[in-house]
Order: sequence, then structure tokens, then C-alpha cells
Amino acid sequence: MLRKLVNMIVIATMLLLSACGAPAAAPTAAPVAPAATSAPAATTAPAATTAPAASATVVKAEPGKNINMVLLPKFLGIDVFDQAHKGALEAHTELKNAGKLDFLGPTPENSVAGQIEIVTNSTTQGVQAMMISNNAGDQLVPSVKAGRAKGMTVVTWDSPIPSGDGEQLFVAQVDFGQMGKTMADMALNIMGADGGKFAVLSASPDAANQNAWIASMKEALKDPKYAKLTLLDVVYGNDQSETSYKQALALVDKYPDMKLIMSPTTVGIVAASKAMQDEKLCDKVKVSGLGLPSEMASYVKNGCAPQFALWSFVDLGYLTYYATYMIATGTLKGAAGESFDAGRMGTYTIEKDPSRANGLRIVMGPFTIYTKDNIDK
Repeated sequence: MLRKLVNMIVIATMLLLSACGAPAAAPTAAPVAPAATSAPAATTAPAATTAPAASATVVKAEPGKNINMVLLPKFLGIDVFDQAHKGALEAHTELKNAGKLDFLGPTPENSVAGQIEIVTNSTTQGVQAMMISNNAGDQLVPSVKAGRAKGMTVVTWDSPIPSGDGEQLFVAQVDFGQMGKTMADMALNIMGADGGKFAVLSASPDAANQNAWIASMKEALKDPKYAKLTLLDVVYGNDQSETSYKQALALVDKYPDMKLIMSPTTVGIVAASKAMQDEKLCDKVKVSGLGLPSEMASYVKNGCAPQFALWSFVDLGYLTYYATYMIATGTLKGAAGESFDAGRMGTYTIEKDPSRANGLRIVMGPFTIYTKDNIDK
């Protein structure tokens, strides 16, 4: 009996221990649950957000193609356009283009008709790409469209087609709105807090870039900051030295209380500065605008032109060539949002031109304001 009782106690104890042991096994399974919750971490959601980067792929040029190209300035005989040609030649060599690069331009006296004629002739001669600094306004559109119909690539630089019709891309040296504000700032800096009256000596009435800069300056002048500046007049020297010289003197005669001539053209600013120097008027009438440092150094130092601005036309020619070559070879579509590698100039992205409803652009930048402190650097 005693043995049976002991056996029954042992069996009961074993059963009790077995029953108590079931909960003890559960904790060993519990750590598996956190491991299962690690699945979201394994779904690399942040990695999926790299898709936009793929759409922003930077396109690179394919050297060695055979594309006949023409660089068309407003007209020949202007240093800044010669510098742009130098930059285009640099890119032409770098990209090993087996085709020709021609530098063709009209005379200043025949700029509008001359540009139209060159575009027309280039179309009939099978030129594959035109790079145009437009001095003919929208008068250039029919000839450009005829070229496009024959498969010609058309890119503008320095000065666009105002409507944007016919061109595929505009290579802007700077943001045109910013240029207008810069001219207003230079006018205020030169005339001082008391302000004063000034006039604009522009290139030609058909120069789209000049017109856009002047329009943006007029808009900037609405700011109370410039309330004491008064724009008297806008005149045109047609980017001819003698005509610009005479126009500067005519402004002095017409407006005896004028304190500044603002000339956003490298020909006009030099001619106006020389006119003020020759007539010993530099103490009374200052000159500013856009000019070449090599041509303006003496006028900055003698006080005729205390400050002016400009960018690199060599770089502008280089960048224009790169963009045009890539569109002509099909590497670049010429669509808003496309990014491309422009050699030593870096990466640029095509965007809508805010100043033209139908235009696309890239903006080179930056420009430099020159004074006596940096004119020799």
C-alpha cells in the first residue's frame, strides 16, 4: 500500500510539473515575434525614392560626330562676338566634331536682312545646326522655321527670338530679370542716395536681349528703393561706334540735368564714355552698363564709368556649342527638365523661359560688376 501511495505521489508530481512547464516554454517562443516585425525595415522604402534621381540623369555628349554648324553673331567686328567664337572653337575641338564650324555674320548696317539671308543660305547649303545671336526680332522666324523644316537644329544665344518660334533652346548669359535689377542698382550706386535722371543708350530696336533688359530695369524701378531715379529716354546707336557717340552727345544736349547714361551694350558704353571724356563731361555725366574690361579700364580709372558689368563671352560660346551639338546629334532632346554635361562648364538643366511663353532656356551666369578695385584683376 505504501509503495502504491508513493508511486501515485511521484506520478502526480510529474503531471504537475509538466502542466507548469507549458507556460515556461512560451517565453522562449516570444522573441521570434520581434524578429517578424523587422519585415518593414527590410522593405527598403527610402531606396524606392531614388526614382526621381534616375529621371534627372545627366546626359553626356558623344564626341566624334559629323555636324556642320554655323555660329551667327548679330554682326561681325565686335570683340565680344569674337570671344564667343573662340569659346565655340574650343568646344568644337574638344568634341572632335568632324564637321565644319563657320563663323558668319552680317555688317552692322545690314544686320537684320543679313541675318535672315545667312540663315536662308545655310538651309539651302545643308547646314545642320545654327547658333544665332538674334538681332532681327521675330523677323527671323520664317527663315528659321524653313531651316527647321529641313532638319536644321536652331539654338539662340545672347539674344533670343522674342516669340520663341522656331528656336529649340536659348542659351542665356544671365537671368534677364536679374540684369534689369543690376542696372538699376548700378545707377543708384553711381548717382547716390539723392538719385537723379538718366537715359539708356541701347543697341538696336530689334535686339531682343537689350529690350528684355530694359523692360526688366523699368520693372525694377517701380520698387520704392529706386524712387529717386528717373528714366528720361531710351535711344539707339545700332551698335555702331560713331552713331552711339553722337547719340550720347545728343542726350547731353537734350537733357542738361541728366547725370548718367546707362548703355547695356559693349559698343555703346565705350562710345558714350569716350564722348563724355572728349567733351570733359565726366564730372557731370557718368556712364555705366555692360562692357569689356579691356575696353573700359581707362574710363573706370578716370571716373567716367565708375562701374559696369559683364560675363564671359568665351564661356557663352563654349556652352552654346555644347548644347547645340548635343541637340543636333540627338543626344539631347531639348526638353524642359533635361540635364546635360557641358564639359568644363559643368551641368545645366533646361527650363521654361519665364520671360517668353514659348521659350526654353538654360542660364549660364554669373556676371561680374567691375570697379576700380577689380578692373585690373
